Amino acid sequence: MRRRGIDQRGERRCGEFRRAGENDAHPRSLLNRVDESRARLGFARPASYYRPDRTRRRNAAVKPLSGLDSLFLHLETAATPMHVGALSLLEAASGERDDFVARVRSHIGDRLHLLPVLTRRLEPMPLGFANPVWVQADDVDLDAHVRRIRLPAPGTHAQLEAAVARLHGQRLDRARPLWMLHVIEGLESGQRAVYTKVHHAAVDGAAGAALAQALFDPSPAPRAVAPRTRRGEHPGRVELIAAALRTSAAQTARLVRRVPAAVRTLAQLAKSRGGAGADGLDALRRNLSFGPRTPLNVAIDGARSLATLSLPLEAVSRVAAANDAKLNDVVLAIVAGALRRHLEAHGGVPDKPLVAAVPVSLREPGNTEATTLATMTLASLATDVADPHERLAAIRAAASAAKAVTHRLRAVIPTDFPSLGVPWLLSAAAALYGKTRLAERIPPIANVIVSNVPGPTAPLYLAGAKLLSLWPLSIVEHGVGLNVTVQSYAGSLDFGVVAARNALPDTRQFAEDMHAAFAELLPDVAPRARKAARRAPSRPRAPARSPRTTVQA
Repeated sequence: MRRRGIDQRGERRCGEFRRAGENDAHPRSLLNRVDESRARLGFARPASYYRPDRTRRRNAAVKPLSGLDSLFLHLETAATPMHVGALSLLEAASGERDDFVARVRSHIGDRLHLLPVLTRRLEPMPLGFANPVWVQADDVDLDAHVRRIRLPAPGTHAQLEAAVARLHGQRLDRARPLWMLHVIEGLESGQRAVYTKVHHAAVDGAAGAALAQALFDPSPAPRAVAPRTRRGEHPGRVELIAAALRTSAAQTARLVRRVPAAVRTLAQLAKSRGGAGADGLDALRRNLSFGPRTPLNVAIDGARSLATLSLPLEAVSRVAAANDAKLNDVVLAIVAGALRRHLEAHGGVPDKPLVAAVPVSLREPGNTEATTLATMTLASLATDVADPHERLAAIRAAASAAKAVTHRLRAVIPTDFPSLGVPWLLSAAAALYGKTRLAERIPPIANVIVSNVPGPTAPLYLAGAKLLSLWPLSIVEHGVGLNVTVQSYAGSLDFGVVAARNALPDTRQFAEDMHAAFAELLPDVAPRARKAARRAPSRPRAPARSPRTTVQA
């Protein structure tokens, strides 16, 4: 008791010294004298142990969220998690003696300072009156962020897809940096899989690809990374409020400066009938029409279904060249063909063509900033056209018209806007939109989301293990229950099909429909390619292997 009393009196006295020293010209020398006094009294810890790091609090380098990034936070609900991800198969290991999961944790820990996305956490504003800010986390608990999952026997590819679908439907913990990595074992082939997810408020597709380049290596031997220390950031309330006001003022000023250019651009666009020319005017009208009502366009819940598919990039490129089309046009045509097959089996194909929402990157070359720099355009999928090649031609015209408009508007499309009061309004609106099932009462602006992200051309490695695939996985929303995202990887075009389970429960069948739609486009390319595609099984014979289509010419 006496020792406790001495400690309490000593702490009170030390507190007086600290308060006096805050305005002293040499507070450190004063604290040193306090430490000497504490040592004579027998205290183990110096006064500086109890002193709050006020310098760190004042100088915390908060990073504001852009207006577009914040939308993904405020629109997130239990039914609509707003993270993007990827699923990869890793080459089967032989003769490994160490724990691969421990190796992955060590691998990521060594380069966390290269990946700010993995070390930032959200710091909310007082009362949530404005967007939160990114701050450096004190520590990243890699045991919590990098986890192990083992599939039950036999460990088929269908079981892998089901397990990842469950994980993809779970929201990230906002108290931690917004990412997770799962190492999945138990595949019957002996391979491992890795599923990663990062919140869309932190990255878009292009930034995610840059993140992968930093996280993975171009060879089995991990590249040397110089260590660097990190310090957590703890901004106070005054600093947070000041940051919110500064950010909103800057965002407002930027918007005001853009108004004259936006008015001129819109006037020129109207004068030129959309900038698509006379031939593209009809295609532009089809793009801007509401989509038909389909079983995919419903209010959704949090359960997900998921499937993967890989096609040879060279074969898809040859189809594009043979039809004077872009690679993305062929991707849209593959999805359109699969949608026709799906709808034929579920109520019939609507007379009105389905419409795809297509993300378009606004990044300048070389920009790898971890933020969302993209917009969304609409493109008719010409699902009312039965012939696959005529459908591809119609999609090419629609996509060209959409690109012409986006190119004209590129410089004036806002990705940042003021946020004061926005969290309250958008969070309430998102909850109300889902509860009222309003998506089932209004015409769909789009029926499906289709995204194409350029990826690495050479194989990548994680902690020495080669990635055999890189299937991207994205977001679905109320009214748009299907998302097909594709990424090129090492000579392959890897498709990730994500759906709300109540909108499309059998995504594996839809992936097979996509394979069949691709085969329909092959006959004019090479007869042998068509035969090879028909011979390729629509469902993998060894289920733990990836459903990769082999096409040879």
